[in-house]
Amino acid sequence: MKLDYRERVKQGIVLFDSAMGTAIYDHGVYLNRCFEEVSLTNPDIILEIHKANVEAGAQVLTTNTFAANPRKLAGHNLGDKIADINLASVKLAKEAAGDDVYVAGSMGPLGVRLEPLGMFSKKEALENFARQAAFLIEGGVDLILLETFRSVTELLLAAEAVKTVSKDIPIQAHFSLTPPSGITEGNALDEYKSGFLKKAISKAVRLDKSELVDVAGCNCGVGPADMLEILNAVREYISKPFAVLPNAGFPKEIDGRQLYLADPDYFSEYSLKFLDGGAAVIGGCCGTNAEHIRKMGKMVLNLDASRKKVEFQQVKEEVKEVEPLPLSQRSKLGKALAAGEWVNSVELIPPMGWNLDKIVERTARLNIPEITCVNLPDGPRASSRISGMITAIELERQTGVETILHVCCRDRNLIGLQSDILGAQAAGLRNMLFVTGDPPKVGNYPDVTGVFDVDAIGLLSLGSRLNHGIDLGGGAIPSPTTMVMGAGINPASPNLELEIERAYGKAEAGAEYFITQPIFDVEAILSFVEKIKDTRVPVLVGVWPLASYRNALFLNNEVPGVTIPDEIMERMEIPEGKEAARIEGVAIARDIIAQVRKDVAGIQISPPFGNVQTALDMIG
Repeated sequence: MKLDYRERVKQGIVLFDSAMGTAIYDHGVYLNRCFEEVSLTNPDIILEIHKANVEAGAQVLTTNTFAANPRKLAGHNLGDKIADINLASVKLAKEAAGDDVYVAGSMGPLGVRLEPLGMFSKKEALENFARQAAFLIEGGVDLILLETFRSVTELLLAAEAVKTVSKDIPIQAHFSLTPPSGITEGNALDEYKSGFLKKAISKAVRLDKSELVDVAGCNCGVGPADMLEILNAVREYISKPFAVLPNAGFPKEIDGRQLYLADPDYFSEYSLKFLDGGAAVIGGCCGTNAEHIRKMGKMVLNLDASRKKVEFQQVKEEVKEVEPLPLSQRSKLGKALAAGEWVNSVELIPPMGWNLDKIVERTARLNIPEITCVNLPDGPRASSRISGMITAIELERQTGVETILHVCCRDRNLIGLQSDILGAQAAGLRNMLFVTGDPPKVGNYPDVTGVFDVDAIGLLSLGSRLNHGIDLGGGAIPSPTTMVMGAGINPASPNLELEIERAYGKAEAGAEYFITQPIFDVEAILSFVEKIKDTRVPVLVGVWPLASYRNALFLNNEVPGVTIPDEIMERMEIPEGKEAARIEGVAIARDIIAQVRKDVAGIQISPPFGNVQTALDMIG
């Protein structure tokens, strides 16, 4: 049995469907027709659209009733069909939804100016909205969706009308904003953005204050990038769940048709940013289709589930926690952290195949006093590589260099994660970096299911219990683990407030060091370190010595969370030849280290293409 929609929104992110109007048009229905009437004249089209969205993973279907109010239907000489259209549309959505998917009764604006700016009275508006709402509720929708309203005054009138029909029906209310065209740069763009976001905040606050509205939101008008700016702007001003349903970018006219060119992959990348930004509901508006929804779902749904607070079983009464081994006695890294000594770590990525000869050779060259350890990612960017644990075991056995093993939440459930951690302890591995991990969607196996029983915070909590001699079931283990536990942080996150909050959560859960993503903006590093100083957790700054201008372009444009300042891009553009560019990249990295050295505990060097000489040049 489905939860009340208001309760469901509290459980984790909700995935809406794609654009109904776009899909109807793609099925060959001309723009001069009433799209809502298609529910009567060609119901198979509507049912097919709904079923495609359910198959894609949508958790809410929107009825084909956006303009099925008396005023708009009258414009198509369909005023006598209001009951038939609304009831038929709900029936089709419910048939596709089954028992598990919610059905939202879509209601749009009347398309007229209300008094005092126009001739349409408040009473007439209330009557129009109430009449449509009555048929949607009679049909059995789970919630009313008020969408694409430019005027919040009209939007709240619609909500008021819905409540005259049913005081209990949940209402999700969306305002819409459209940026002006032709502004692309300079002061005019800055002024526009400031005013645009002020409007968004004003509209969101009005919805947040209304007792009629259960979920506020914004849809249509803008693409994913602008929608993210709206989300980031409004979230600190509102307390209600917030929904974002952007268009697939801005339309371009091609052969007389308005086409939206933001493809599903681009769209889904932003869904992760919406999740990080605190959106409660995501979906697609104009220009999106079921494939956009499929890829959004694969990107965020499992990951979102992991961010719920994990409730481990209580420690059994007869079990006593033990005091963890002092940090300085657990590993070379632990000793350096405890003593406040500078840490140099080098990141080497395990190979795609099974042969470890090259990474062993590279690691052996790093067996010098200045190198504290080698850092081994666990399937970065959702790639499938040789086991990081096996790699770490062999590197320590064959080279004597201590490792930091990443442990990723994506691929194993809690039972498997605990087993791996205990196995690493048995094999002599002591340093762990707990990471949530990239969703499978971003890798070469996008249809693989991510597990995400927990996120990095939950995994740190598990690790802390194991260090205290307690397993995930609350029972005692014969010998406590002696891990040095770390976590990742991102000073360049688009949602710094959430990143700071999670850093404190990671510290509370047991993190004993932080490693940042590769950072090129010194001010961003220092500002972030200052904001998390009260965690008292030492920070190792990720440093990426650029190999070339092309390498810099790729990182700046394609790797989430990495931003390279213009002055660094300009420096990398000057050298001629690979070696000259590599030397300049090392010089830039050393400059960054010199500027942050007194404020951090060490560095993690990520040499491009596993070039160990670059790492050695960094500390030489």
